[in-house]
Amino acid sequence: MLSDHVIPGDKVDLTEVKSEDRITKNGVIERKTYSSRVFDIMSEDEIKVNMPFVDGHIVLLEIGDDYDLCFYSGNGLYQCYARITDRYKSNNMYVLTMELTSPLRKFQRREYYRLNCILNMKCREMPDKEIKELEEIGGNDVRFINTDLTLEDGVIVDISGGGAKFISDRQFEKDSKVLFVFSLNLNGRFTEYSVIGRVILSEMIEGRSGEYKNHIQFINIKDKDREGIIRYIFEEERKIRRKASGIEE
Repeated sequence: MLSDHVIPGDKVDLTEVKSEDRITKNGVIERKTYSSRVFDIMSEDEIKVNMPFVDGHIVLLEIGDDYDLCFYSGNGLYQCYARITDRYKSNNMYVLTMELTSPLRKFQRREYYRLNCILNMKCREMPDKEIKELEEIGGNDVRFINTDLTLEDGVIVDISGGGAKFISDRQFEKDSKVLFVFSLNLNGRFTEYSVIGRVILSEMIEGRSGEYKNHIQFINIKDKDREGIIRYIFEEERKIRRKASGIEE
C-alpha cells in the first residue's frame, strides 16, 4: 500500500511522460524532471505534492499531464505513474493533486542497486600521506586534491550509490584509496564526478592478461554526488524497462 511506504515530506522526482509536442532542438522528445516533496497522502491512489520550483521560480505544471514519479522514502526507492488532477494555493503553499495511474513498484534499495554500464573514467592511486593531508584539510573533499598528477584510463562496468567496479591495466592493493573521475548524462547534460573509493578487491580478469577488475567502495561521498549517481541509475533502469516493454523513447 502507498501509505505503508511513502509519507509526507518524502522527496519525489516528477518526470514528464512522452508528449508529441515537446521537441528538443535535435528533434528528440524532451522529458524534464522536477524535484519536489510529498505534501499529503489522500488515499491509496491519490496524493498531493508541492509544486516544484526551478531556480527560485514556481513551475505551474498542467492539469491532465502525466508524470513518472520516483519516491525517495525511508524504505527505499519506489516508482509509479500519476496524472495531475488539480492544482491550487493553500496558506502560501502551491500544491498539486495527483491520481496514481499504475501500481507502486519498489526498486532495490537505491544505495546498493547496481547498474551494468560502460563508462569511460580516469583514476590514480592516492598515497596515505595525501589521504591524511586531505582529511586534515577538508575531509575527502576533492577540491583539495592535487589535479596536476597524471590520471590513468579505465572503464566503469557497474556502478551504484555505494561503489563501483572498473577495469584497468594495473592492480591495486586492497584497502588502498583511489581517486576516479567520470561523467554521467543526466537529462541530456553531462556532469563530471570526482570521487574517492577504497579498494575492496582487485584481481586479474581470467583470459585477459594485463587487465584487472577493481571493486571500489565510495568513502565520504557528498550527498549531492550520491544522489546524482542514484538518479542516473534510476533513469538508465527506466530506459531499459521502457525498451523491454516496447515503449519507444
